[in-house]
Amino acid sequence: MKKHLQILSILFIIGILLSSMIIAKPNGGISPELIQKFEQQLKSDANDRAIMNAVSGTDLNKLTLNRELVNRHNDIFSMKIKTEGITDQKSTGRCWMYAGFNIMRPSVIKKYNLAAFEFSQNYLFFYDKLEKANLFLENMISTADQDLSDRMLQKYLEAPVADGGWWNYFTALIDKYGAVPKEAMGETVNSEKSRNLNYIVNNLLRSDAIILRKMVNDKAKTKDIQAKKEAMLADVYRLLVYHLGRPPQEFVWKYCDKDEKIVEKTYTPQQFFSDVVGVDLSEYVVIFDHAMHPYNKYYRMEYCRNVFEKPNMDFINLDIATIKELTLAAVLDSIPVWFAADVGHYMERDHGIMAVDIFDYETLFNIDLALSKKDRLLTRTVTPTHGMVFTGVDIIDEKPVKWLVENSWGKDLGKDGHWSMYDNWFKDYLLTIVIPKDRLPQTIQDLLKTKPTMLSPWDPMAELY
Repeated sequence: MKKHLQILSILFIIGILLSSMIIAKPNGGISPELIQKFEQQLKSDANDRAIMNAVSGTDLNKLTLNRELVNRHNDIFSMKIKTEGITDQKSTGRCWMYAGFNIMRPSVIKKYNLAAFEFSQNYLFFYDKLEKANLFLENMISTADQDLSDRMLQKYLEAPVADGGWWNYFTALIDKYGAVPKEAMGETVNSEKSRNLNYIVNNLLRSDAIILRKMVNDKAKTKDIQAKKEAMLADVYRLLVYHLGRPPQEFVWKYCDKDEKIVEKTYTPQQFFSDVVGVDLSEYVVIFDHAMHPYNKYYRMEYCRNVFEKPNMDFINLDIATIKELTLAAVLDSIPVWFAADVGHYMERDHGIMAVDIFDYETLFNIDLALSKKDRLLTRTVTPTHGMVFTGVDIIDEKPVKWLVENSWGKDLGKDGHWSMYDNWFKDYLLTIVIPKDRLPQTIQDLLKTKPTMLSPWDPMAELY
């Protein structure tokens, strides 16, 4: 009996302990008392009600628009590079490609005395998808012994043929496939709105990945694995032709210049780029303001390419003041500058204004959104999301006040497709530029001879905009 009482006592104590564990509230939770405290702090006075009514019924950017800035804003620039026309990437992530072509369009227009000219982005888009598919399948073969939950494999599987890219993606494609004018391979419904194409090809490739991994793990012969991969790529090629059209191997470029002179000539894409454009893209250098890492160093980004046999993206890391000096010198010498930035912040689309004080969120809500550029990157508040081109600058008292930006969002956004980037926005949200190597001081050029520090593919700067 005594033993039974002891057992019951123990069970009773255990029950109390378990009950207290269930009833106990963990620290850090939101309790009804805390909600009540929030309500008391809110007060719901006339000011709070006015803000609630305004914010809940009005577009926030219109409500916080800095009218004083808009009133003193103008579209006058002390130096402008002559360009013709605005391009439109439509509903795709091809900005890096558009920006790449846009730094070369002015020289082609001037060289051939044209009223306007545009390259075929669709042509390069086709081969970008094909090359990314091949790179993805090769990565699946080489990592077949690794679990699919591996972080790197998850990165591969995320979006095998995503639209986004970097400068080295552009140069790799041009080097291998050349370029063609827009009339040689025009846009299609799917090149202007790539979502469905990406869905089909991405899922096909993921299915193919499982097959190839099984072949590797079943010890299939290398030649059989490669033959299977080639058959898979043939399917991708066929799908690309269905969606984007067949890329020309040779074409006739016929144009009429401003003097009504008609010229007609046959080119291959490689000949066209060599003869008509004639730019050595290997002589351009990527410069980052990567505040998370030491400046004045050379870096390389792992798994940041689109062509299997080409190297991953590399860059020199410099502070924003130096980047501004390099950009200003290039633009003043009539050299358009390719750049990438985070366009998810402080952009007023009706007037085409990019300025950190264009929207006054902090005053309206009585909050502080201040972060250093390093902390913005560390918290992924900022990542490179869009590529554009600098084509002008406005200088007052020998200092740049605002920058003229050629965008690829068509004529309806911004000021007829152009944007004014104020210098404070340049400082906070510009992340990278590309300029000719010979415009760099020798000390900076020499950094390219050092061994690059490798950065992981999940670094914030590795995001494909």
